[in-house]
Amino acid sequence: MNLSEIETIVDLSVDTIKEVFGNLDENIKKIEKSLYVKILARDGTIRIIGSGPQAKKAEKVIKDLAQVAGKGSPITAQNVDYALSLVKEGSEHTVAELDSDIICRTVNGKPIKPKTFNQKTYVDAIRDNMIVFGLGPAGTGKTYLAMAMAIDAFKQGDVSRIILTRPAIEAGENLGFLPGDLQQKVDPYLRPLYDAIYQIMGAESYLSNCEKGLIEVAPLAYMRGRTLDNAFIILDEAQNTTPAQMKMFLTRIGFGSKVVVTGDRTQKDLPAGQVSGLDVAIRVLESVEDEIAIINLTSQDVVRHPVVQKIVQAYEEYEKKHAAGSGPKDRALRK
Repeated sequence: MNLSEIETIVDLSVDTIKEVFGNLDENIKKIEKSLYVKILARDGTIRIIGSGPQAKKAEKVIKDLAQVAGKGSPITAQNVDYALSLVKEGSEHTVAELDSDIICRTVNGKPIKPKTFNQKTYVDAIRDNMIVFGLGPAGTGKTYLAMAMAIDAFKQGDVSRIILTRPAIEAGENLGFLPGDLQQKVDPYLRPLYDAIYQIMGAESYLSNCEKGLIEVAPLAYMRGRTLDNAFIILDEAQNTTPAQMKMFLTRIGFGSKVVVTGDRTQKDLPAGQVSGLDVAIRVLESVEDEIAIINLTSQDVVRHPVVQKIVQAYEEYEKKHAAGSGPKDRALRK
């Protein structure tokens, strides 16, 4: 240990140390590599050796993860990555704070909870507002968390039905050659919604409630002419709506309903020159404060495989660098 290094001691139970270190010490190796420290464990004591600031950061990460383990929750790679990002940002928040906010459980008993503080802000906004716009790239949990909130509200009796919808922008002539009726033609566009609801609620429960008309998964076009009372409504992939479709949807909302609109404004599949209804709605409604919230999730909230977060960040950096756009390839990437 050289003169610039310090040694910090953290006392934990042997079982907690095992959980914090992870399989083959993978968690500790990640902390060591990220914070440039050396971490050793012996007889219920963790020794952290490194420069003063870095050793203190490592101590905070380890204590944070120990709190998660102390609540009986497994420590995931995402927990470790997020705990590291919090200390690097100088945040006073901890991963353990998020661990107690369980929205509901999947059919297999797995708890669903926000995994970043931006996600928690999103979940809290859904609790507190009538209409919430959840904006951000793929993997940030926009739809999945909204689905969990919808199912919890349904089970608690706060709403009498759930309506899940997304625009099927090619549900017209381009799908005409496919076999089956219109529902079968648009089902592929709705598959992500089915996948999420099956995982959270289970296929049998979904089908039973669907037959009773209590849960509906339908293309956005089916919403026209209806008034949706006492329902939890999720509009997914809203960046692919037209302004007319978005206005139609928002004016369908009735009494006792809650609405979540999700979308990635950088991933539009609309025809060239077509304005996105989501973009228009954000501009129109950003000055409306009562009962409407707009939450922006970022690449820091991506909770899929870590490489997905890196991919999202790489594209964000590329698109910022080429914001002016000088050629069709650049414009295609930003579409």
